[in-house]
Amino acid sequence: MAVFPWCSRSRNYKAEFASCRLEAVPLEFGDYHPLKPITVTESKTKKVTRKGSTSSTSSSSSSSVVDPLSSVLDGTDPLSLFAAIADPAAMATATDSSRKKRDKDDNSIVGSDFEPWANKRGEILARHTTTEKLSINLFMGSEKGRAGAGASAMSEKVRTRLEELDDFEEGSQKELLNLTQQDYVNRIEELNQSLKDAWASDQKVKALKIVIQCSKLLSDTSVIQFYPSKFVLITDILDTFGKLVYERIFSMCVDSRSVLPDHFSPENVNDTAKETCLNWFFKIASIRELIPRFYVEASILKCNKFLSKTGISECLPRLTCMIRGIGDPLVSVYARAYLCRVGMEVAPHLKESLNKNFFDFLLTFKQIHGNTVQNQLVVQGVELPSYLPLYSPAMDWIFQCISYHAPEALLTEMMERCKKLGNNALLLNSVMSAFRAEFIATRSMDFIGMIKECDESGFPKHLLFRSLGLNLALADPPENDRLQILNEAWKVITKLKNPQDYINCAEVWVEYTCKHFTKREVNTVLADVIKHMTPDRAFEESYPQLQSIIKKVIAHFHDFSVLFSVEKFLPFLDMFQKESVRVEVCRSIMEAFIKHQQEPTKDPVILNALLHICKTMHDSVNALTLEDEKRMLAHLINGFIKMVSFGRDFEQQLSFYVESRSMFCNLEPVLVQLIHSVNRLAMETRKVMKGNHSRKTAAFVRACVAYCFITIPSLVGIFTRLNLYLHSGQVALANQCLSQADAFFKAAISLVPEVPKMINIDGKMRPSESFLLEFLCNFFSTLLIVPDHPEHGVLFLVRELLNVIQDYTWEDGSDDRIRIYTCVLHLLSAMSQETYLYHIDKVDSNDSLYGGDSKFLAENNKLCETVMAQILEHLKTLAKDEALKRQSVLGLSFFNSIVAHGDLRNNKLNQLSVNLWHLAQRHGCADTRTMVKTLEYIKQRSKRPDMTHLAELALRLPLQTRT
Repeated sequence: MAVFPWCSRSRNYKAEFASCRLEAVPLEFGDYHPLKPITVTESKTKKVTRKGSTSSTSSSSSSSVVDPLSSVLDGTDPLSLFAAIADPAAMATATDSSRKKRDKDDNSIVGSDFEPWANKRGEILARHTTTEKLSINLFMGSEKGRAGAGASAMSEKVRTRLEELDDFEEGSQKELLNLTQQDYVNRIEELNQSLKDAWASDQKVKALKIVIQCSKLLSDTSVIQFYPSKFVLITDILDTFGKLVYERIFSMCVDSRSVLPDHFSPENVNDTAKETCLNWFFKIASIRELIPRFYVEASILKCNKFLSKTGISECLPRLTCMIRGIGDPLVSVYARAYLCRVGMEVAPHLKESLNKNFFDFLLTFKQIHGNTVQNQLVVQGVELPSYLPLYSPAMDWIFQCISYHAPEALLTEMMERCKKLGNNALLLNSVMSAFRAEFIATRSMDFIGMIKECDESGFPKHLLFRSLGLNLALADPPENDRLQILNEAWKVITKLKNPQDYINCAEVWVEYTCKHFTKREVNTVLADVIKHMTPDRAFEESYPQLQSIIKKVIAHFHDFSVLFSVEKFLPFLDMFQKESVRVEVCRSIMEAFIKHQQEPTKDPVILNALLHICKTMHDSVNALTLEDEKRMLAHLINGFIKMVSFGRDFEQQLSFYVESRSMFCNLEPVLVQLIHSVNRLAMETRKVMKGNHSRKTAAFVRACVAYCFITIPSLVGIFTRLNLYLHSGQVALANQCLSQADAFFKAAISLVPEVPKMINIDGKMRPSESFLLEFLCNFFSTLLIVPDHPEHGVLFLVRELLNVIQDYTWEDGSDDRIRIYTCVLHLLSAMSQETYLYHIDKVDSNDSLYGGDSKFLAENNKLCETVMAQILEHLKTLAKDEALKRQSVLGLSFFNSIVAHGDLRNNKLNQLSVNLWHLAQRHGCADTRTMVKTLEYIKQRSKRPDMTHLAELALRLPLQTRT
């Protein structure tokens, strides 16, 4: 190809804008609205056949909103249903689905406001631990008396299984001694798995033996501190057993013809299932010892649903009476807790048995102080204050079950009964833990009176005040009592000598104080906490409670000028000496500030405090800090920076940004935010000071520009620097700082060679050329309005950028350099116009400086020819089989650029465009639809008065035909 000269066409931008406007078309709205649902007319045709007549059709139509997705079949696909009936596996799946739905329905009879046992399980296991050695007594049955193969009769089978149970109870005994707590837990989990394995292998009697031997462990209180955790572990096995038995019987009610409904009655249960259910109850009734017999029967209480409608209501009172035979008060109260638990799961409406359990417990409560229990405590070396809290998990659960949706009268009655027992602290604590917070709050002064009268020897009063405080955090007491309540509670709390006891109570009452009082009372409480926790660095053992206090304070004080005026707030933060905890607390404060601060602030109290907090977060960053953590910290600091505003005191605002830069230099996103903020500040200054070109204003703007120019090189991200150089240069240009703008643009040009081939994007390495292409296109749009420097010649910035692009090492097989040259051609064409497309106010661009000077236009055209030569040379290199598609695409792209920006009345340029058209189609790689649309566009433009010469060009552009 020969080298062709470039000649830009003259553009009348105003006329082009006018021709591109959409034509206004009058529209009669009527009932039409673009957001109104589409009305579909649905026509239905019915074929009616009558005897002695030909077929006829009747049609009906209705206009309605038809959802095309609503016409699917409801329920199960009939083909799948037939397959399920024929396929036992599918039937089993249907049974399993039914069971899941049934379980969900059964669980839903207790509302979501009832805290489930599962939520308490983990806390009990974590709190009640021991370092003493534990033991497990295993009763291993012998192999005598096994049923022979001939024992097929049902009566013989039942007798054999009963003999196996007798054999189990009379068999040899194996005792596992000296187990650590973890060994004990592991062994219990093994027994739970053995139960499941035995059941899965159809060894039902073996499964029952495992449950019985585990239940017997609940009669052992040799390591009394561990008993609540033992109860949790053993009842897990009982729950597993109860579920297996229930599902086994339920599955016997399901066959290929019918499925038991979710809420079935005994009439729906077949005889085989009923007989199996009775068999299980008979087996359990044969257990000789009381405790395993009680627990195993309670575990399958739900199975009474298969036998009669009144089975559960009849069993619950009987099981309640059975517990009276358990002599140890600790063992009996946990047995009552288990019965209340299964009772709430299967029949929460049967409140009488729940209440009976509670009242029976009150009658036997005095046993705790009897000789038997006291002697046992002496033997194990357990003090009464350590023994009484062992009752709390069981008692709390019993009280929770009783108080659930209970009327006020019942709660009042229970409260009075507790008073009759001498205001026992343990009972009172359980009452406050289980009853509704509203009930406790309205009677706060009554409870305080009861707490004062309690004997503190067995159960400390500060724990009672803690329970009361937990309720008052959830519900408000009478307004007239609030200050007296706080004074009475704090009198007890502040006298506590043990720092751990103190902080556990103070943590709860801080929320009450924040909720109902002013910063004065909150400051007093914080000062008292500091006083108690500072000696001997006691705060180091109580970081979770101290964090909780901070979170409660900031949750109630959304006005940060008030918060930071609390004298002891910042000294309170000084107690967080551990860096990770200190940073977490600072994050909590900043999150609250960003969430609740509605208006920008310049309050020095807030700024000084938050700068200190943000500095703490920033200084925690090191080489090991994760990127996600850095992003989160930067996000919080940036949120603070955005909320700082000194109004029209621009110098003070810039001083704040300067200080912030020095404080947060290790977090790049913060520096980027600061640069953007300073650029906005410079533009705001220009807007406010419009018409006032004082030296002071100009000096301030130059200071902003200098701030950005100094800060950008400290950033690491290459494209972050490039884009900020460009943006800051645009801001400098908008403020008539021409030399500073040139400096920014030169810095950006000198940085382009440093762009690596691959860059890290969200942890993944990606090619950088597409990002570089995007940046350069934006850069070219800015260079259009940048005036030439009088000492550097015509288009000196464009020339420097072209040199950099030429020398840049591009990826093999990449056409991005040619795409960039095409953009440069567009830029140079726009620069040759008499009036540019856009300008900056009070900045004279080259169209004003040169005024269409012939020398300038000659230099411009010369650059165009150089760029065209580079494009055409590259097209020649693509004349290879594997590159023909790329050649076609680039050729058509260059053709479109010439049509859009070139003056095609120039014969050589016109011929070049024809050659490019043929090149694009030469090897059959061009998209026919694109070529057709391009030609139609040229023909359409040729109808304009100033574009008639395009009609001749269109005749010279044939479309390639494919055969």
